[in-house]
Amino acid sequence: MKVLFVEYPKCTTCKRAKKWLTENGIDFEDRGIKENNPSKEELKGWLDKSGLEIKKFFNTSGVLYREQGMKDKVKTLSEDELLDILASDGMMVKRPIVVTESSILVGFKEAEWEEKLK
Repeated sequence: MKVLFVEYPKCTTCKRAKKWLTENGIDFEDRGIKENNPSKEELKGWLDKSGLEIKKFFNTSGVLYREQGMKDKVKTLSEDELLDILASDGMMVKRPIVVTESSILVGFKEAEWEEKLK
């Protein structure tokens, strides 16, 4: 299974997720979100494939999210406008993100990863 692992290397959750992938023998392509932020088109594809609400793709605990008052904006802006915001800065995007042929995982929930990646 080809897996894309999108992460921020300094993020402790990303470190735990990466360790889990390695320990479970899952081969992955590592991509730093700060240096190589997902494009609007990628994000739209992941959003559609995931079946999640767009707000689940936002890093709600991030400084940038709070500074820009995104809590209220997420409720009022269109999906297109929110995708533009996500594509503008990798630090706005929740991580890690795992992309496989059949699923998109946002954030690290071990039970969910166990089910989808093994």
